[in-house]
Amino acid sequence: MRIIKKTSKFLILLLLIINIGASVAKADERDYQVTMKQDLLVMKLAYPEYVKTVEKDGDKVYLIMKSGKKILYDDKKNKTHEEKLDNGDLQDVLEQIYPFEMNTKIMDREFDPGRSRSYEIFSEVYGDSKKAIEANLVNLKIGYTYQFSSKNNANVALENALKEILPLAKTRGDIGGILYPASGTFNYRFISGTERLSPHSYGIAIDLKSDKRDYWKWSSEKEGNNRLLQYPKELVEAFEKNNFVWGGKWSHFDILHFEYRPEIILKAKYFGKWSGSNEEWYGDIPIGEDEKQYIETINETFK
Repeated sequence: MRIIKKTSKFLILLLLIINIGASVAKADERDYQVTMKQDLLVMKLAYPEYVKTVEKDGDKVYLIMKSGKKILYDDKKNKTHEEKLDNGDLQDVLEQIYPFEMNTKIMDREFDPGRSRSYEIFSEVYGDSKKAIEANLVNLKIGYTYQFSSKNNANVALENALKEILPLAKTRGDIGGILYPASGTFNYRFISGTERLSPHSYGIAIDLKSDKRDYWKWSSEKEGNNRLLQYPKELVEAFEKNNFVWGGKWSHFDILHFEYRPEIILKAKYFGKWSGSNEEWYGDIPIGEDEKQYIETINETFK
């Protein structure tokens, strides 16, 4: 009789554990699907002229570009941090939330929001060869001549950021001393030590005045921390306001580097502190007719 009672208690406990595990798995799946929907919406907001729709094929989800190219959202592979940089999918690119708060020390290890890039997106938007990219470059003359991509309003974003910063630079030596002379914009090259093209290759990044403490390969974390303290938040915020991420908010710090990445900034802006309390997964994004239709497509695809 005691054996039967103990067996019954064990079975009840086992069922409870299984039910709890199933509930947790369902909750995780719901969270994953909500994040996926938000990421797909962010890509449309970031690249409205290039993203057409979404498609689901079995357990694979694709972003469909207006060119017809299909870009996989999540390959569902367990990757190391370096593998996400080398071969990141859209889920990897948008996984880490970019912080808007100004940091006064180097970020924690392997926290690099925006450092993982979708080269498929870059090729679709800015050009898939050096010749194609160069054809899309324009010269921007604001106190200095900058070569920048004309695609997806990248050059307009840089111009707006600089127009906000320049008046400050006239009276703020801490800003003027960092802004000029800039180290460069377009430069078709690989990232040092890798086979990945630099974002400078696409004409979407600007390096400001260089200092030996700016880059994680050039200096120590202590030196990087000291350099961070010299960066005025007004300068950083002007770039962020115009959809640039700052390499000073990476653990692999690149303090002189600003990169036009609307998907990273928009994800942080609209979903960085999303709690799930809103009934709708798209939160408080301003919805026009195009956004409404795209949201309806996503809902229909994943109903």
